[in-house]
Amino acid sequence: MSSDTQGNRPLSEEELQELVASSDAGARDPAGNVGLFLAIVAVLWSVFQVVLASPLSNYLLPGSVVNNSRQIHLAFAMFLAFSAYPALKSSPRNYIPIQDWIMGIAGAFLALYGYFFYQKIVDAGGLADDTDKWFALVGLLLLFEAARRALGPAMAIIATIFLAYVFFGSSEWVPEVIRWKGASLQKAMSHMWITSEGVFGIALGVSTKFVFLFVLFGALLDKAGAGNYFIKMAFGALGHLRGGPAKAAVVGSAATGLISGSSIANVVTTGTFTIPLMKRVGFSSEQAGSVEVASSVNGQIMPPVMGAAAFLMVEYVGISYVEVITHAFLPAAISYIALVYIVHLEAVKRNMPTLGDRVVSMGRTIGGMALFFVGFAGLCYGIQYPIKAIVALMPDASGLVLSALIVLAYLILLWLASGVEDLVPDDPNAKEVELPVIAEIYKAGLHYLLPIIVLVYFLMIEQKSPGLSAFWATSLLFVILLTQKPLKSIFRGESDTANAFMAGVTDLWNGLIDGARNMIGIALATATAGVIVGTVTLTGVGQVMADLVEFLSGGNLIAMLALVGLLSLILGMGLPTTANYIVVSSLMAGVVVELGAQDGLIVPLIAVHLFVFYFGIMADVTPPVGLASFAAAAVSGGDAIKTGFTAFFYSLRTVALPFVFIFNTDLLLIDVGWVQGILVAISATIAILIFTAGTMGWFLTKNRIYESVALILIAFALFRPDFFMNRIAPPFAQIEPAQLTQAVGEAAPGSTMRIEVAGPDFDTGNMTETTVVLDIPEGADGTARVDALGLMTLEEDGLVKLDEPMFGTPVADELDMFDYYADDAVRITSIQAPQSQPAKELIFIPALILLGLVAFLQRGRAAKQGEPA
Repeated sequence: MSSDTQGNRPLSEEELQELVASSDAGARDPAGNVGLFLAIVAVLWSVFQVVLASPLSNYLLPGSVVNNSRQIHLAFAMFLAFSAYPALKSSPRNYIPIQDWIMGIAGAFLALYGYFFYQKIVDAGGLADDTDKWFALVGLLLLFEAARRALGPAMAIIATIFLAYVFFGSSEWVPEVIRWKGASLQKAMSHMWITSEGVFGIALGVSTKFVFLFVLFGALLDKAGAGNYFIKMAFGALGHLRGGPAKAAVVGSAATGLISGSSIANVVTTGTFTIPLMKRVGFSSEQAGSVEVASSVNGQIMPPVMGAAAFLMVEYVGISYVEVITHAFLPAAISYIALVYIVHLEAVKRNMPTLGDRVVSMGRTIGGMALFFVGFAGLCYGIQYPIKAIVALMPDASGLVLSALIVLAYLILLWLASGVEDLVPDDPNAKEVELPVIAEIYKAGLHYLLPIIVLVYFLMIEQKSPGLSAFWATSLLFVILLTQKPLKSIFRGESDTANAFMAGVTDLWNGLIDGARNMIGIALATATAGVIVGTVTLTGVGQVMADLVEFLSGGNLIAMLALVGLLSLILGMGLPTTANYIVVSSLMAGVVVELGAQDGLIVPLIAVHLFVFYFGIMADVTPPVGLASFAAAAVSGGDAIKTGFTAFFYSLRTVALPFVFIFNTDLLLIDVGWVQGILVAISATIAILIFTAGTMGWFLTKNRIYESVALILIAFALFRPDFFMNRIAPPFAQIEPAQLTQAVGEAAPGSTMRIEVAGPDFDTGNMTETTVVLDIPEGADGTARVDALGLMTLEEDGLVKLDEPMFGTPVADELDMFDYYADDAVRITSIQAPQSQPAKELIFIPALILLGLVAFLQRGRAAKQGEPA
């Protein structure tokens, strides 16, 4: 591999694997008995998590173990962190120093403190006594050190700052706006270590229940050979097109992202093959690295894994896992489509050559891929009907019958795979590049789709818990890893079946180790982030953050969103995606919802959480810390900072999309039917392609400035047709507050109405306002309906004043921010009743006409210049 013009040397395969290991799984891997001991500990952790997720966990494990599984989960992570991650760059890699043994064992013991002394803590009412507080403090310090080793210094520093705020929040050094009364050591340690409010809170619980199984599923699927199969299929489908290696890198990374929650591992896994080939067809080192970074980082927004954040959203937002991935799917899909188009435009602009000698039309290629994905989705959906029929016919034996059918399908697919050669990674630096032929290789890995089908079926159709769904899919992978090599050997008539079986056992063993070691950082991130969440719940700093953001943004919603995005980016520069998401969503999600309501914009909570998550993953791209960009530069030999900035430019659509779906929740398929959902998907896909053409400066030929502006305007109109339609025909009619009872009485039950309420804030006494959506209930007349909503109105001095709503009524929680006993009254300032409005999709017509005009101008110019379209 040649170095680039700047003299940077691409790293060797061994160095790259060490890079991934040091960031994801720990750089230390001692040999001999110590290495075997660490491997056994990692395997025990994986086996424990699999048993914990199984339907038989309550029979196989004592109740005390199940109830304290978070403590056990953290104990494994703490011990392995000190064992696998050296303290410093100069620390030994080939053995574990005595101090690391001591800290690892102490960390594991202190993580299990609540398990060992459970009865004592229960008897004390869940509060730490004088002994407990010191053990808890040492536990926190060891946790921070483990997090520093595994995640870098930023996580530990931020958690330390928050913990210091708990103790010293009453100091005069603390600005008055965020000052609080402070807490004693005993109170703080109870909150952070003994109860489930801090370290052992929701985030670590999600890591224990769900995330581990999905990370293990990805590790086992990769060990089985699925990663290489996905890359080969992507290259077979797209490698022959102009800019084909880059297009294949995008699709391969999307497929790998389905099974990997790590940007860096994704970059190195696919990048070692794709980046050299991208450079061969004309991409610079930085561009090749940037394409790989942009596509690998996007793997974290691709359901079903989503870098562990999806499972946290289930807990934080209070909706099902199926709903989370349904809302997340369309933005992720169109983001990848846009990235393929970015690569295509780069290839067309530079008139890049193609690889290989096959000539296949791009239309047929795209059509074939679309047909595959539609067919796969149809299979996952349609399989429920024969399963229901079997359950209805044989309710008692259905489990055995269905298991037998899965085994039969596996044997058939494996028999097909045995008919072709096993896939081995290609050499991207070979003189002659031979692209895989889909028709020849597709049989080699069809059985890898079975565990994915099982996972999707249990998640989406049966709607089982994510943990149980991943358990069944992982169990099938156990079978595949143990049997695929010996069965292939039998089907091929070979005589080394015993060796093939032992190779399968080795793959399973290594997969269990990889799954556990890949989880160390995630477990520590969720535990350490629990300190930050605990600080928010203990001190109430979240409300202060709302006031601060409102002050800095001047109450402007766009400015506020930009501030939240910037905060996510800054925090994410030192935090892994999962930890960044926990921190920023804990601090900011409620702020966006509250301040949005003050602006009259009702923002669903899931939209805010996805907004924060999207900006959090961008930190893996953005210099100076962007770890994925550094990994890509290590593969390409390019400049890491330049790679990061180019990747950020390629990721502009990932920055723009969150702003779009905050204002147009149709993009998240919220309250959208099938027909409208299909229309939204089509219009959003066209919009993101046009946005890409506008920002890349090339559509059918090189854009003139006014054409780029027009394309971005067209994209905006397709993304947000309501912006224009609301100005042509407002969606709400303004009604005087005094007419509330009459308006509610005339509205159809089940419809909605908005009221704007103003009054003194309960915490600050300052005047504030918010918008509340009323779901009109059944009722004999307007008075009965207003009473059912909980609104207690009084007309006085020309105002419609509000008394405090009755506890438990529909509006009680939304109006609890006001002080109803202050001198200034809480009052309704306006009422907005929905009124008929032309379909917002009518805006698509002038937008598409303008698009046609731009295309007409460019086509004529391209024909004159003889440029490739």
